[in-house]
Amino acid sequence: MADYILNDHSNGLPHSDDLGDMHVATAADTPMRKQAFDVPDEEKIRRISEHFGQIMDILGLDLKDDSLSGTPRRVAKMYVNEIFRGLNPANKPAITTFENKYHYRRLVIERNIPLQSTCEHHFQPIFGVAHVAYIPNGRVIGLSKLNRIVDYFARRPQVQERLVVQIAEELKRVLHTEDVAVYIDARHMCVQARGVEHHGASTITAEYGGKFLNEATRYEFIQAIQTRMPD
Repeated sequence: MADYILNDHSNGLPHSDDLGDMHVATAADTPMRKQAFDVPDEEKIRRISEHFGQIMDILGLDLKDDSLSGTPRRVAKMYVNEIFRGLNPANKPAITTFENKYHYRRLVIERNIPLQSTCEHHFQPIFGVAHVAYIPNGRVIGLSKLNRIVDYFARRPQVQERLVVQIAEELKRVLHTEDVAVYIDARHMCVQARGVEHHGASTITAEYGGKFLNEATRYEFIQAIQTRMPD
């Protein structure tokens, strides 16, 4: 655990605001209530719309204006159906694997997968790319499914350290192998649009398993994702 800079809190523990700025991840699983899916999506949209309208009203916005009147519901639908759709297991992509009839035993790499997520500490966007790889055991996976796995786990409030682990663990599960690698390079709007407002900063996280813990295999992967394709 990292040393915290305490801000004169009576209990000697870091304030929740401080934890958010430190990007501390607490678990590999996304924190969810047990009853999270008891409420149908349409009811979630209705409730979020109501509450977001209240936020806009508190900010002093005129919800009677034609440009703003539909905003609360638009935001609610965006949250439930788009940017946070990865919270619902019903949206998890169906993954089909195939027998490795080619007897291919080297790296399979899908690189530059577009990644869009949301920082769970400030609900600001995260934009970047993910590179994933595996070494086939007895099964191979359709390449587009690698993209879908990345997108599913990204479409929820996240911290990047948790996201890279979740993607790696899912790949291990569906491919029945520990030989997986996930590398994410992303820009966080909570760094660029608020706080220090450093526009050139990006965050890199990586997770390696099995043969990727071997330095030579890991080096091959890193070299491959950093090689430019010819124009």
